[in-house]
Amino acid sequence: MFRWFESRLDPFPAEEPSRPPDTLIAFCLHYTRGAWPFLAASALLMAAIAITEVWIFGFLGNIVDWLSSQERETFLADQGWKLAGMALLILVGLPLMVMGHSLINQQTLMGNYPMRIRWQTHRYLLKQSMGFYQDEFAGRIATKLMQTALAVRECVIKLFDVLNYVTVYFLGTLVLVGIADWRLAVPLAVWLIGYLLLLRYFVPILGRVSKDQADARSQMTGRIVDSYSNIQTVKLFSHARREAAYAREGMHGFLTTVHRQMRLVTGLYGTLYVLNSLLLFSVGALSIWLWMNEAVSIGAVAVALGLVLRLWGMSQWIMWEVSALFENIGTVQDGISSIALPHHVEDRPAAKPLVVSQGALRFDHIRFHYGKGSGVIDDLSLDIRPGEKIGLVGPSGAGKSTLVNLLLRFHDLEGGRILIDDQDIAEVTQESLRAHIGMVTQDTSLLHRSVRDNLRYGRPDADETSMRQAAEQAHVASFIDGLRDIQGRTGYDSHVGERGVKLSGGQRQRIAIARVILKDAPILILDEATSALDSDVESAIQENLDRLMAGKTVIAIAHRLSTIAAMDRLVVMDRGRIVEQGTHDELLQLNGLYARLWQHQSGGFLDAGDEEATDSAAASEDV
Repeated sequence: MFRWFESRLDPFPAEEPSRPPDTLIAFCLHYTRGAWPFLAASALLMAAIAITEVWIFGFLGNIVDWLSSQERETFLADQGWKLAGMALLILVGLPLMVMGHSLINQQTLMGNYPMRIRWQTHRYLLKQSMGFYQDEFAGRIATKLMQTALAVRECVIKLFDVLNYVTVYFLGTLVLVGIADWRLAVPLAVWLIGYLLLLRYFVPILGRVSKDQADARSQMTGRIVDSYSNIQTVKLFSHARREAAYAREGMHGFLTTVHRQMRLVTGLYGTLYVLNSLLLFSVGALSIWLWMNEAVSIGAVAVALGLVLRLWGMSQWIMWEVSALFENIGTVQDGISSIALPHHVEDRPAAKPLVVSQGALRFDHIRFHYGKGSGVIDDLSLDIRPGEKIGLVGPSGAGKSTLVNLLLRFHDLEGGRILIDDQDIAEVTQESLRAHIGMVTQDTSLLHRSVRDNLRYGRPDADETSMRQAAEQAHVASFIDGLRDIQGRTGYDSHVGERGVKLSGGQRQRIAIARVILKDAPILILDEATSALDSDVESAIQENLDRLMAGKTVIAIAHRLSTIAAMDRLVVMDRGRIVEQGTHDELLQLNGLYARLWQHQSGGFLDAGDEEATDSAAASEDV
């Protein structure tokens, strides 16, 4: 039975996620698609439960009147069928309704509903641009995803359940007490008005505080995660105290919002208690006065006082539920600010898969300025023949990495075109584009998974033999057999830690190279691919890189000019423009920028501080 209800709502819908709306109600409705039938069934059952509970109170009043006026000998004969019907309702009907409501809420909605939201939101965020992730803490984004999913669930379910229950219960109470004597309903009506005014004043303030609290919580979490993610840097610079102070600042900001919230809660609780005390006193006094004047029966007094005591406890529960509702509204509103952002780089509606037959690249008068209006790359044109191997040379900020990022379409051009085999990359799908490009970066980041998973990330369908061959070619196998993680997993099954921290820089680099060897894409980008390797390992791997580059179109970036001097052609960039092209020998004969950079090498590395070579663009522009 449990499994049947748990399988009613699919937590992982297959349809592609779309951009969620940026307004509260529309955002919640967007993520509630597919759950409506179960929410409606839950609301109907909750309304039936509320009506039944109010009716039971009325029936108890009848029992008090029957007991005070009827003979014991004839009581069962006169009222037996009514008592039997109510017994059946209490013993069978009400438990079945509560059980049905609980099964829908707990089994169908509570787990599956927020998981649908996480699943859809996560897939939408995975397609966000690189700029989106560069502007946000990873921990902050993850926290907002988790918080917002739960907050949307609470908002929708509380609106359907709590407000529905409250409306039915309060209206039923007024009607039931009013039937006994309209004067008994007056204190309840006055109390209800006061209660609504109380909600009207406190709850929106709690909602605003909760929004601030949700943002402060994600900021606090983001700061803590940032410290843990960069723990090596923290320890290298002996900045544990500084990081503690940085986290404390975030914690203090969060605690300030907590204190604001608790002050409101104290005021709310105290005011509500006074309001409930006045209700109990006024209904009790009025009931006794009416009974003394023979205007109401003992049963009516019992019903009125019983319902007031029930409302006493329920009003506090409702207040917290409604307060929690607005707290969750604040959390959702905070989440919308990060989740409901448009994708800056999107596939066009008619985008087709890229087909690479030769690997010719063409940069046709491209412009890109990171939205600044000028700088970085301006009117750059470059043709790369199929199978040609070029080296990109230039000081930091020249635009080399930006050029590569534009080829990968991490950003959309502001002008011009980039073509692969005469196909505009803006017209093809991003996944197919990147599937045809293999890249090894200087700052290699591995997933906190097994070595096998990291190697196969380049080609998930690769068999064990192919994976091990790639590992051998990249000289990875020599150290993998000796790996062992904290869970006792060894070799290819051992996990490498977050971002691969359990491995040395050279080991991470070799795994990255093996991953690209296994991917075997027709276009290859090497961005300081061997910078983290010692000379012996680099020399051994260089032979395999030469075999890897055979038949591929290659773009290599290196500050160590000796590693790319043998390329078919060297392209020298400065300030986002191509200033020289040619072979190593041809460029030396020109005695231009490349020649000066070559002369300023120290041990084969480019002198990044060489002011004579170039007045380079800001490093922040070379993404």
